[in-house]
Amino acid sequence: MSLALNTKHLSSFINEEEYKAIYPQVEAAHKTLEAKNGPGSDFLGWMYLPRDYDKEEFERIKAAAAKIREDSDVLVVAGIGGSYLGARAVIEAVKGMYHNELDNGLKIYFCGNSISPTYLNDIITLCKGKRFSINVISKSGTTTETSLAFRVLRGMMERRYGKEAAERIYCTTDRARGTLKSLADREGWQTFVIPDDVGGRYSVLTAVGLLPMAVAGIDIDAVLAGAQKAMTELDNDDFSHNPCYRYAALRNILLRRGKAIEIYASYEPRFTQMGEWLKQLYGESEGKDGKGLFPASVAFTTDLHSMGQFIQDGSRNLFETVIDFISPAADLTVEEDPENLDGLNFLSGMAMRQINRRAMQGTILAHTRGGVPNLVLEVPAINEEEYGYMVYFFMLACGISGYLLGVNPFDQPGVEAYKKNMFALLGKPGYE
Repeated sequence: MSLALNTKHLSSFINEEEYKAIYPQVEAAHKTLEAKNGPGSDFLGWMYLPRDYDKEEFERIKAAAAKIREDSDVLVVAGIGGSYLGARAVIEAVKGMYHNELDNGLKIYFCGNSISPTYLNDIITLCKGKRFSINVISKSGTTTETSLAFRVLRGMMERRYGKEAAERIYCTTDRARGTLKSLADREGWQTFVIPDDVGGRYSVLTAVGLLPMAVAGIDIDAVLAGAQKAMTELDNDDFSHNPCYRYAALRNILLRRGKAIEIYASYEPRFTQMGEWLKQLYGESEGKDGKGLFPASVAFTTDLHSMGQFIQDGSRNLFETVIDFISPAADLTVEEDPENLDGLNFLSGMAMRQINRRAMQGTILAHTRGGVPNLVLEVPAINEEEYGYMVYFFMLACGISGYLLGVNPFDQPGVEAYKKNMFALLGKPGYE
């Protein structure tokens, strides 16, 4: 099994009787997912996607990625929420946060995730004088943030390339309907499918995530292989040995004990964007009907010098889920300094990974003693296969956890509220 759940730091917070008491509910949630007869069952396509994905489209994704890498210096990915967070997370996890600066080849930038004119102007500047392509991702084609960015970038591209612009626009959208699909068919843009039965925040293993990943040089075969391994290994209701279901249960036990905030913590900065993906996955899935855990994320040890104070001594309404990458992508050894002015010679000869682990272990000990439950998810390494496994793990846990909460983990009715007010203020017809 690629991912292990370490619960030894929870012994003073949760007892075995609580595990046993929630088991029947976990089993019921499992059966509901398997039978596809619960709330949101029309959006369970992600469950078997790692095995049943469209092989023909998968090959088209690879071909498109090869073409983009050949004829472009920049790929701009326009999307918001689930339409970009997953892809950005894996690219930064596997390739590094500074992949655009460190790699000599194609650069990838993300836009359409805000309405900031400053941000979009920066993207435009990065594209000037460069050969660029666009991957616009939207099920409907009418998402305000994404559509605005695409309108601007499309105009820029058409002014530069003329009719050839059509060969540089790639649309990931609905299979047969919607504004973007209609426009793509009319203009001759290549299209990829967001399946009808896969919601945005569960779509990272579709073309939504796979095309940007492939363009970045990520091995998408390995990503899907990792996800398929998770799908196979986690497809059981053996509560005591299924880390995914046990994690979902622990979250709900802690919530019932008043721990309403879950903080995702990692000691690897490359995980930062994965934290953003998790915030959307769990926040949008569980935050409804007056229920849900509030998901937050921190990057340690950096945030130990800011949020660390609150976690250690603040309100006791939170717990931490620590993602522990056992093997870092790279390492360094601390050298001896004859003068030892910084007083760090006691670390001479030690690998930085070892120092980082001691920091993690010391923090977990301090936080648990301070009244903050800590559970640890151990991931062997940072690579494509482990990422694919981890993504599937969290999506499955989210489905189980949502049903334990008694909510539909696959809809997002509250997302539309701000849009109605914004459209009214902007004078959009029908929203007066």
